[in-house]
Amino acid sequence: MSTRRVRAGRRTVEIHRPEKVLFPGPGLTKAGLVDYYRSVAPFMLPELRGRPLMLERHPDGLGGPQFMQKNAPASCPDWIRTVELAKKGGTVTHPVCDDTATLVYLADQATLTFHRWQSRADRPDFPDRLVFDLDPAEDDFETVRRAAALLGELLGELRLPSALMTTGSRGLHVIVPLDGRTGFDEVRDFASGAARTLAARDPDRLTTEVRTAARGGRLYLDIQRNAYAQTAVAPFSVRAREEAPVATPMSWDQLKDPEVTARRWTVANVLEQARTRPWAGVPSRGRALGPARRRLAALRGAGETRG
Repeated sequence: MSTRRVRAGRRTVEIHRPEKVLFPGPGLTKAGLVDYYRSVAPFMLPELRGRPLMLERHPDGLGGPQFMQKNAPASCPDWIRTVELAKKGGTVTHPVCDDTATLVYLADQATLTFHRWQSRADRPDFPDRLVFDLDPAEDDFETVRRAAALLGELLGELRLPSALMTTGSRGLHVIVPLDGRTGFDEVRDFASGAARTLAARDPDRLTTEVRTAARGGRLYLDIQRNAYAQTAVAPFSVRAREEAPVATPMSWDQLKDPEVTARRWTVANVLEQARTRPWAGVPSRGRALGPARRRLAALRGAGETRG
């Protein structure tokens, strides 16, 4: 079996079967995937550090089987950080990606996509991210674009800064940084109230209905990721779709650009976008949820109806 040695920070990581084609369309090999993650590491690692991960692995590329892995790979070297966290009936030992060498090692394990917790390993019950997933009924980005604009307006009314990210699939994530002092139940309750308020403002296009059959073709305002042990795709993760699209941070101004879609950026062009630092205006310290919760209650009490 062929191997290649890659320098990643202070470590050298061995890449197995580097010539293995993972994405037949663009001809992206495992070596290419490793090179991508190594190049994007300065932008991606701040979004991963300290967070438990779930790995989406495709050992034989797009055409082969895939599996979601919560436990750290059994072959993990001892220099990779892991964290043991509670689950129903036991525990899970999650990998944590704090450095480039870990990112490269996990890419060698054919991890295409990294899914991160909304909380950190040292405070697993207290999220410092709230995520709204704008999930269209079909591959219709204009519906997503409109919903994101409306959500941005609502968050502005609630005085919550937010960040926008393509999923690399069909939709967008709107991410609200929190101060990490509020538990998951309260955060999820707030997200649910905000989603219902938004759906009530455009009930013909938006819904909070969990059942697909009851959505009637409307865009689903998904807040399900705001719970303990739930994950969302991490920024700069490659998605398992043709052309290797990437979940990519973007600015709110870019939402108006007709060329921007959920799969606008790929491994071939995302670095240019990353270098613009589209999230530079998002405060580094998250907000307390209490004031926004009171503002939302006032909005709903002033006549907002349930969606």
